Amino acid sequence: MFKQTITVVLAGSTGRHLPPLTAERAKAAVPFGGKYRVIDFALTNCLHSGIRRILVLTQYKSHSLQKHIRDGWSVFNPEMGEYITTVPPQMRTGEGWYTGTADALYQNRYLLERSGAEHVMVLSGDHIYRMDYAPMMAFHKQHGGDVTIAGMAHAPADAATYGVISIDEQQRITALSDAQVSDTAAASTSNQLTSMGIYIFSIEKLLQILKATHHSDQTEHSFVHDIIPTFIDSGKAHGYIFGGPSGRVTPDRYWRDIDTIDAYYQANMDLLDKTPPMNLYQEDWPVRTYSGQHPPARTVPGEYGDEGIAINSIISNGAVIAGGSSQHSILFNDVFVDDESMIQDSLLFNGVRVGKRVQLRNCIIDKEVEIPDGMEIGFDRAVDEKRFAVSPNGIVVIPKYYTF
Repeated sequence: MFKQTITVVLAGSTGRHLPPLTAERAKAAVPFGGKYRVIDFALTNCLHSGIRRILVLTQYKSHSLQKHIRDGWSVFNPEMGEYITTVPPQMRTGEGWYTGTADALYQNRYLLERSGAEHVMVLSGDHIYRMDYAPMMAFHKQHGGDVTIAGMAHAPADAATYGVISIDEQQRITALSDAQVSDTAAASTSNQLTSMGIYIFSIEKLLQILKATHHSDQTEHSFVHDIIPTFIDSGKAHGYIFGGPSGRVTPDRYWRDIDTIDAYYQANMDLLDKTPPMNLYQEDWPVRTYSGQHPPARTVPGEYGDEGIAINSIISNGAVIAGGSSQHSILFNDVFVDDESMIQDSLLFNGVRVGKRVQLRNCIIDKEVEIPDGMEIGFDRAVDEKRFAVSPNGIVVIPKYYTF
């Protein structure tokens, strides 16, 4: 199915609405769900879909992302023509960094040209979803188009980052709009789909259009504004409806662009629902990541004899709750929660240490932060805003290595 396909994962986003989580890392490298990085979801989809040639285009503060791919994703056999390769800007077409999604492909077109592929699949490395790409590829080949774009008929209200596509009865794309679909129920009946930023191109046609549009003064060097409209005008662009019954992955129809702190926080909290909207426990579709050598998680009595408690929480390897409690929270690797401390509705990244009698609510605490004894965070917005970033929905974010 994918022998004649090369896949490009765009992973250079700065995550401009995600600081301080993206102050020291690319958006695709942000930790997620207790043990993963955001990029793991797109790469896992590739792995299970049979995709074996992947270029990950990196740019902004990419060290931790490249390290994660090296440590967790060196799974393909180069002797069989398989690879996952990170590609930073190499100044082959000028002296600048990638200036947009289309420019990133234009600067690396020599990799596409020499690949011998017939199709290019382009993915974003910073979305949370599970998808079997094989049915989409079969759809693309069946319809013989120049581009196929995956879209959702029932998308989250804030999901129109990549525009809304209108399709006719043959699922040809007739229009692309920047506007959001205000009524998702009406979206499906009016043949409108929210684009997910997942594309399959004819490689010959894509290279043609990249070269034709690149030197225009009007270009923003983006797919949405510069590339896709040309394909639509040709009449050979099709919309593939995400979440159908075909494919091996369970059709949970979950897709999130974690473009803001509140969206990121909610996507993590979704994992704690009684029946999570995205199934991480499908045995034949495990989400791959790098897992270090950590001891098992445990709860133990604290210094004063109180038992460690975890209620509706994800507790990752190496985490220890010593007389404190975690309620509706996610503790990443090697987190320590001391006596009489209570963690509520919060995310604690690797290596966070919580002292005694600490109260945390609606917090995201980045790696290696030590919370002093008796601290209260997430209870008084005015106080929190004097020290930390606070999202519109009141989520307090403490940056990596913060010192109290």
